[in-house]
Amino acid sequence: MNIENTKDLKTALRNGPYAWPGGYPMYFITADGEAMSFKAIRENYKLVLQETRHPSPHDCWRVVGFEVNWEDQDLYCADSGERIESAYGEEV
Repeated sequence: MNIENTKDLKTALRNGPYAWPGGYPMYFITADGEAMSFKAIRENYKLVLQETRHPSPHDCWRVVGFEVNWEDQDLYCADSGERIESAYGEEV
């Protein structure tokens, strides 16, 4: 799903890190193609808002979308290095 402006970003954050319905784990995608966790975006909220409002050539904090992590067990947040939970790729 695309993030076109700060309103979209705020709505996505307000809805939380799990898709509804289904409860699937979500993550953000930055303009440079990196994955970011909800936690990282919240912790860097002012910077992310600034980049979303006023894109720059080096806008690694500009969020352009968010997606469900369906099966990627090796998806890590580019900021924190923490693993991003997957919906179906988890070991039982």
